[in-house]
Amino acid sequence: MKNKKIYTDPRVREHILPNKIVWKSKTLTDENVSALLRIGKNNASPWTPAGCILKPGDGICLDFGKEINGGVKIITGGSAEKICKVRIRFGESVSEAMDEPNNDHAIHNTIIDLPWHGTVEFGNTGFRFVRLDVLENQQEVEFKEVRAVAVFRNLEYKGNFECDDELLNEIWRVGAYTVHLNMQDYVWDGIKRDRLVWLGDMHPEVKVICSVFDDDGVVPASLDLAKAETPLPKWINGISSYSLWWIIIQKDWFLYKGNFDYLKEQKKYLFGLIDMLEKFIDEHGNEILPEWRFLDWPTKENVQAIHAGLQALLILAFESAAFLCEALNENGVVNKIRALILKLKSQKPSAGKNKQANALKVLAELASAKEINEEILAKNPYNDVSTFYGYYVLEARAKAGDYQGAMDLIKKYWGGMLDMGATTFWEDFDISWMENATRIDELPQNGKKDIHKDFGNYCYKGLRHSLCHGWAGGPTAWLSEHVLGFKPLAPGFKKIQVAPELGDLKWARGTIPTPYGIVEAIHERKSDGEIYSKVTAPDIIEITG
Repeated sequence: MKNKKIYTDPRVREHILPNKIVWKSKTLTDENVSALLRIGKNNASPWTPAGCILKPGDGICLDFGKEINGGVKIITGGSAEKICKVRIRFGESVSEAMDEPNNDHAIHNTIIDLPWHGTVEFGNTGFRFVRLDVLENQQEVEFKEVRAVAVFRNLEYKGNFECDDELLNEIWRVGAYTVHLNMQDYVWDGIKRDRLVWLGDMHPEVKVICSVFDDDGVVPASLDLAKAETPLPKWINGISSYSLWWIIIQKDWFLYKGNFDYLKEQKKYLFGLIDMLEKFIDEHGNEILPEWRFLDWPTKENVQAIHAGLQALLILAFESAAFLCEALNENGVVNKIRALILKLKSQKPSAGKNKQANALKVLAELASAKEINEEILAKNPYNDVSTFYGYYVLEARAKAGDYQGAMDLIKKYWGGMLDMGATTFWEDFDISWMENATRIDELPQNGKKDIHKDFGNYCYKGLRHSLCHGWAGGPTAWLSEHVLGFKPLAPGFKKIQVAPELGDLKWARGTIPTPYGIVEAIHERKSDGEIYSKVTAPDIIEITG
């Protein structure tokens, strides 16, 4: 009887050698540990000569150069005993690998058995650093090789971005890579922790995916999983706002990819969700969504901001629903939604000085973009921003016409993570953390802050903090949409607007994938200040400026 095949893994595996020894026991010599840095020798075996020998109590910490999803492959030589116990610690920072990583969602800290003349592969997590320690009561071990085994979807970066500011280029690439790593079985939020489908968190990720990759099915699979696991009247992920994000993502996915057959499959759930949401608008037009009332973590205690933000988010969700229902020719439902939007817009709750909620108000047209930008978003612009809702702050600043201010924020805030050694963007970040702090690729130092262990809040305190979180990739989508100017005006990019906003840049060029092929744009600022643009696209696509 044949086994029933239930799953074909779409991912590939890539072996990576360490590029640096971050730390070693005092008893170890450079000559000994250098065996693990053989450049080009990526096919070692238990018979390979000149391995790295660790005696009982010895340890070593390896840097694989960039954040990786996967584990390690350890190849050992002979030893006095057949099996040796070794402690292994994975870290997204040196600090984490050298300390006590917690094992939430994935194992980062454990003891494993290594064979005599053999190979072991262990680990399924997000990491860049690995520490290995031979236990005191064991015998010496000869490590022939320690490789990282990266597991990822082998996707071509069909969208790209380049300009005369190399920092912006690097931020675009890191944002794309951050989201790419989180495209695993589904679209996760983090590869170390939060290896789950969180619908709100997914929205910036989907915008990045649409800007960079062709559709390989992982976004619809994630949306369908959330729908299947959350039959109405339940809220997706137990958070009412995340059901709103499901609608918004469906709208963006249809606009960018144009898959009408997939949209039709959502009709029953979409209509049921619209009916359910109507019940959470009071007679005056205020949203009264139930617990868990959540925007992002930094607003968690701000009841005023949460109400204003949810009011705006409900409007954005209904506007997205109207767009989808128009595509489905459901005019009666569209009219009902439009009436609900008008009712909601009759109320304009204050968000105080909170940047996240005010950004949503701007996007929902509950507040003047220019006034909010001048009075709130552009004041102390690099403070009180989050990696998740920072994307909507960027969008609000673009709506106010402050493209330069948004680019400055990208360079200072997301660039700040790069300054601290990041190769992917983090679950959260605050500019103030950088003061007198060690980088994530450095050993902790006396008298200096540990930027991983000493900061974080709510569910991401200390080493639990994820340093590869997909919701932080928003600048990649923002730079493609606003600097390159790529905006779909009809489902599937049958019509596209290319309206670049260069700020103080001299030039920018890049591409975006569409269902009909690649669109490419080159923008250059002439000596008189005017922008010259050349756009190349498949003939089926209508281009407007």
